[in-house]
Formats: sequence, C-alpha cells, structure tokens
Amino acid sequence: MKPRSTRICIYPKDIQLITGKSERYSRGLIIRIKKALNKAEHQVLTVQEFCTYIGIPYESVKEIIRD
Repeated sequence: MKPRSTRICIYPKDIQLITGKSERYSRGLIIRIKKALNKAEHQVLTVQEFCTYIGIPYESVKEIIRD
C-alpha cells in the first residue's frame, strides 16, 4: 500500500472546503495572509501558516485536505 502524500501548500479550493466561503473570498484571504506574513507574491502559503493565522488546529485541516 502506497503511503499517503501530504501537501505543504494550500490553495483557494482548500480554503473553500474549510470555510465554506467563495473562491473569490479564498483568494483574497491568501493575499491578506501573505501580506501579514511579509511574503512575496510568488511565494506559496503553507497549510501551517494558514492554520496559525486563522486559528484552526492543523489536525482538523489535515483531515479536510486530501492529496
């Protein structure tokens, strides 16, 4: 049995699943978090950074995000 791979970066579709908000809201949230973390536009946002910013436990989010 192949081990399950875990993604490091988070995408707007993932945020939609977690929050129940629209894709537009999710894209805007990623931009706001990147600005708060002083990340450049080309850098990705990690799941851990998202969880810390939003205040949701990583384990809860990991269950929702699959592959």
